[in-house]
Amino acid sequence: MNLSLFIAKRYLFSKKSHNAINIISLISVCGIAIATMAMVCVLSVFNGFGGIVEGMFSAFDPDLKITPKAGKVFNYDNDTFKQVLSNPSIQMFSESLEENAIYEFGDNQVPVIVKGVSQEFQIMSDMDKLMLDGNFKLSEDVVDYTVLGAGLAMSLGARSGFMDPIKIYAPKRDVRVNLANPGAAFTDVNVMIGGIFSLNQPEIDEQMAIVPINLARELFRYDSEVTSLDINIIPNASVKKVKDQIQSIIGDDYVVQNRYEQQIQSFRMLQIEKWVTFLILAFILLIAAFNLVGSLSMLIVEKENDINSLRNMGANNSLIANIFLFEGWLIAFWGIISGIIIGLVLCLLQQNFGLLRLGSDVSGVYIVDAYPVIVRLWDVAIVFVVVSLISILTVFYPINNLKKKLNKI
Repeated sequence: MNLSLFIAKRYLFSKKSHNAINIISLISVCGIAIATMAMVCVLSVFNGFGGIVEGMFSAFDPDLKITPKAGKVFNYDNDTFKQVLSNPSIQMFSESLEENAIYEFGDNQVPVIVKGVSQEFQIMSDMDKLMLDGNFKLSEDVVDYTVLGAGLAMSLGARSGFMDPIKIYAPKRDVRVNLANPGAAFTDVNVMIGGIFSLNQPEIDEQMAIVPINLARELFRYDSEVTSLDINIIPNASVKKVKDQIQSIIGDDYVVQNRYEQQIQSFRMLQIEKWVTFLILAFILLIAAFNLVGSLSMLIVEKENDINSLRNMGANNSLIANIFLFEGWLIAFWGIISGIIIGLVLCLLQQNFGLLRLGSDVSGVYIVDAYPVIVRLWDVAIVFVVVSLISILTVFYPINNLKKKLNKI
């Protein structure tokens, strides 16, 4: 065993003549452990929220989405897209047509984003998870239905099961507005309310309304055009591989997006919040790690007789400095390992028992009742590396002072 490491271990566990050194060393270990534990827990909680966001979007967003790079709509009835859709990894696809319109219910008029979808959308998506009221229903016999976002339904004062229809006003694309008769520039139809959904994303919940794509084409005067093709792939197939295959076929005139890219702003904001919080905790750790400076400095003063004895026995300055360097690292190591273990235990308890609630004793107020937690090995590794680096850099300060003192002797 390395002699410096052996002596450092003896110093770590031996009783000091001054009890304050033991206390400061314990404080150093606890400070590093608490900061490490906080990092593990905070990153895991952010992972949990990310998992919830991803789960909600996956119910609404397809595995892959094809949109035109320029313009709003495109026609996919051609040989290129036939080749794309013949890919054996594609399980199902759905047409989507989005345009702006006005919904009128009673005395309320609200501008909305109308999303026309084909019947496959109901099979591809998991909208039942998002429904708050009624059912996801687009048509029944000759009656067309619309499914409203929760915020939109509130603005209209509408609920599923109401017998009164919603009137949709859509501007005619190929007709100029006549100021004498502005109503002639709009197409209007009546639809019944099928259900109300919530994605907990304001720009969708407060503006989105889903209708059958045939009705959307009738409203906006399109033939077979779509604003996007939504694609689900078979289980266990590589999304990246299928995406690359599709992109190589359709070329640069179209954009193929996976689920992350479709909601990149939401995921990016969550990641920014996660790592900014991590940096704040790292700064707090840096302050806590300076306890190591005091602990090592006092230990060096106490062990001055030992240092002289080692020098008389032939120990060089490097061996003596390494003793206290290892001592600092051992203190930091115990704090890091203790913090990671405590953090993982707390995360496990939170996962199974939901100890930390989201501020309400009433179940169902939030999407989840307790803080969600997902532990990722990569995050734990990052915490270990960052805390180790900060602790090591902190230890170098008293060691450098010791080396200067030894060189003068």
